[in-house]
Amino acid sequence: MTLGERQVTGQVNFNSHTDTVVRMAVALVNLLTPGEDRSRAYEPPAGAERAAALNALFKSAGSKSTVTSAEAEAFVPVSADLRAVFCSVAAGAIDDAAHQVNDLLSATGAHPALERHDGEPWHIHFHSADETSLAKGWAAGCATGLAIVLGGELYDRLGVCTAPHCDRVYVDISRNGSRRFCSTACQNRVKAAAFRERHS
Repeated sequence: MTLGERQVTGQVNFNSHTDTVVRMAVALVNLLTPGEDRSRAYEPPAGAERAAALNALFKSAGSKSTVTSAEAEAFVPVSADLRAVFCSVAAGAIDDAAHQVNDLLSATGAHPALERHDGEPWHIHFHSADETSLAKGWAAGCATGLAIVLGGELYDRLGVCTAPHCDRVYVDISRNGSRRFCSTACQNRVKAAAFRERHS
């Protein structure tokens, strides 16, 4: 384990804010980038539906962020940039992933700050130089979270689903680092296909 990482109940966790922003990076990529999801073509929501989906995502993460349809559009290129990082790691191109994260950190002017709120102890938050842009703020946080992961021993815990016809991303927090699928549904689909092949 590197500094700032811990194991709890069989799972690998980074510090709590890093966990939050890395999970948010996964969620943004899976929500806002087109591709395939569990053998089906996936087209991201647009317009008011995109804003509603983002607001539901932020609420589920305990964030008070709210976006308009116009603001939500700015999250689309952020999600594409984040996807590139996951794809590079999955391809074993860690140097490329690190350069991509550095580009995001530079573009957002990401900087850490110690904060305390909601009765929590002091902890690090990550901000962008442009505090008026929610997309840049989340991009700065996600990029910094990914930088912490890539800069540690667990850099290979970022991945892209290996199931056929699925390209959703994930972060592996299992103790043994054996996760290869975005969901249990994809894992079960691959197991069922392998079972049918063995018994055909």
